[in-house]
Amino acid sequence: MSSGGNLSCVLVSVDGSEESMNALRWAFTNLKLRSPAPDSTHPPSFVIFHVQSPPSIATGLNPGAIPFGGPSDIEVPAFTAAIEAHQKRITNAVINHALEICSEFNVTSKVRSHVVVGDPKEKICEAVQDLHADVLVMGCRSFGPIKRMFLGSVSNYCAHNAPCPVIIIKGNDCVVKKN
Repeated sequence: MSSGGNLSCVLVSVDGSEESMNALRWAFTNLKLRSPAPDSTHPPSFVIFHVQSPPSIATGLNPGAIPFGGPSDIEVPAFTAAIEAHQKRITNAVINHALEICSEFNVTSKVRSHVVVGDPKEKICEAVQDLHADVLVMGCRSFGPIKRMFLGSVSNYCAHNAPCPVIIIKGNDCVVKKN
């Protein structure tokens, strides 16, 4: 599948998994952006999109379930700050890995990154709409039926709810090598 350069915004969702990075490689290999219009304030771009979980989801706790007590209330903000700092390090690593792939494909000038906090299913679909993406590309980890039942499938949700075509790159079957 090779687009003739009709796309102005390709959103690629990355989560740090090798499957999502393969989806990024696939997008660079198979999708072409249109030439920028001379008067355009928004040049065509690939958007590397990452959703960071809120601290309460990252710890598996509801905000009300974080234990209070002890000599002061300092423990809870310190706990939350430590989780947020850890998530920021993870997010930076994910984005940096994606940008390394951009460099391999010589597309750095056509790429911008966008990070939000929230539920990946909802935030990806919102971003597709807000950024007027022409297509969404994402990896699929191919969880088994039990994990999928409890965790849900982000790619399945997006395929049914995103307001644009969705391309799902499954597993490592579509490993793309640059020319």
